[in-house]
Amino acid sequence: MTPELLLAYVLFCFATAGTPGPNNMMLLASGANFGFRRTVLHILGISCGLGFMVLAMGLGLGGVFRAYPVLHEILRWVGGAYMLWLAWKIGTSSSVSDKALGKPMTFVQAAAFQWVNPKAWAMALGAVTTYAPEGSGWTIVPLLAGTFMLVGAPCSAAWAGFGQGLRPFLDRPAVLRTFNVTMALLLVVSLYPLLVDHKPGSPPAQAPREVAIEAPPLPVMRSHG
Repeated sequence: MTPELLLAYVLFCFATAGTPGPNNMMLLASGANFGFRRTVLHILGISCGLGFMVLAMGLGLGGVFRAYPVLHEILRWVGGAYMLWLAWKIGTSSSVSDKALGKPMTFVQAAAFQWVNPKAWAMALGAVTTYAPEGSGWTIVPLLAGTFMLVGAPCSAAWAGFGQGLRPFLDRPAVLRTFNVTMALLLVVSLYPLLVDHKPGSPPAQAPREVAIEAPPLPVMRSHG
């Protein structure tokens, strides 16, 4: 991987891991409800889970899902249903550390959540298909996975830290309830790409580029006289 490509990949990791999505909405809510310290395992679980997903995609799992698209469809909709359930749990919480919300995600729960998170699938597949140079050896895949973990962890920590910073303003049950409902709605909104960007049967995003590359050049007719 050239330095230029590595820099582009770091920016890709930063943009995808740092922008709003299911993981970051849940981290924001967890930081506000439970504090940063109790959210650390959630942060680490997301980082390691995404890194392992990139590794698995690069080592062949992505080919399995391309060969059997129905598997991806099943995971997308199961993940969407699970996130709707999580949104309901967050939205119905009415006080800090309320039992209705339960407790912070564990490391294993946060890592496993990535496999039903549509944005995580898009991030992992995009990392491998776009930034693994053609003809590169298998060693490039661990580099991609490790970079994603190193860049993603601070981004996740920032969202949890922001939630922690909101705790002093959420000491009143009514204010916290409004915050949790807002977080639940934002989590539901984050499912929008699940419905519009991955329609069943739609061609892959790379298809037009591949066709353009493989198309034979048109002959050029010159006039002599």
